[in-house]
Amino acid sequence: MTLTKNDISGLYTAIVTPFKSDKSIDHKALADLVTRQLAAGATGIVPIGGTGEYPALSREERKDIVKTCVDAAGTAPVIPGVLSTGFPDAVEAGRDFAKVGAAGVMTVTPYYAAGTQDGMREYFANYRNEVGVPVLLYEIPRRTTVSTKAETIQAMAEDGSIIGMKCSNYDMPEFIKTMKLAGDKMAILSGEEPLFATHVTLGAKGGVLASANVYPKIWIEIFNLARNGKLHEALNLQKQLDNAIDAIFRETNPGPLKKYMEMAGQPVGGVRLPLEDPSEVTIKALKSAFDTASLANVA
Repeated sequence: MTLTKNDISGLYTAIVTPFKSDKSIDHKALADLVTRQLAAGATGIVPIGGTGEYPALSREERKDIVKTCVDAAGTAPVIPGVLSTGFPDAVEAGRDFAKVGAAGVMTVTPYYAAGTQDGMREYFANYRNEVGVPVLLYEIPRRTTVSTKAETIQAMAEDGSIIGMKCSNYDMPEFIKTMKLAGDKMAILSGEEPLFATHVTLGAKGGVLASANVYPKIWIEIFNLARNGKLHEALNLQKQLDNAIDAIFRETNPGPLKKYMEMAGQPVGGVRLPLEDPSEVTIKALKSAFDTASLANVA
């Protein structure tokens, strides 16, 4: 079955890539992580994006990771991130992932050689034709320095280039405008934990969240409250995760997140260069946040 905008709803966990002590990929730990997430109620899995350390992986490693996730996920959709800077590399990755069973791909806006709005629209139109699977736009301006305007996103949805997007953007007026122009034409997903409940209340169909590696159930509960218009209750529940979110994102993701997972009894190894394990100050913040969350019975 081909993934459509109507199929996308709920929590999609942006999973980490587990490594062994020699920094090779731990495929058993990866499959176990996928299984736990889906058992907890996640709708789907988003591997090898930023949280999965895409830039630190080889082409074959990325393909093997997606295959492991697809095999472990059963009928649940696996939508890997594509963070390649150039069109040929991005197409190559998309085709690789399609061959091993990915339901779609979540492709970042072209960066470094950043194009115009028209250029991005044409990029995604050509990309969808080349990869042969549904595409979700991944917009994260703080990493790419590229912002996609609401009008461009609307045009991309109308072109049939994208069926959805992950919005990792703190520009709320632009988000609201995007919902107005394209919310009925595609599935918009929140990519920011602090804004998740608000995004959902405003019409987002769900979210792609890294901290769900540890706390999928509470994020699903927050989602259900928010989509039923209970924003105040959702935000109150989200407060239980505030310290954890702050600590996990003190340094470049996913170093602190992996350390936090270890504290939670889910060891997934360290990170690959150029990332490093979190500093002692961050580890102290992570420990404090984990203790606070445990006292609040967050699980």
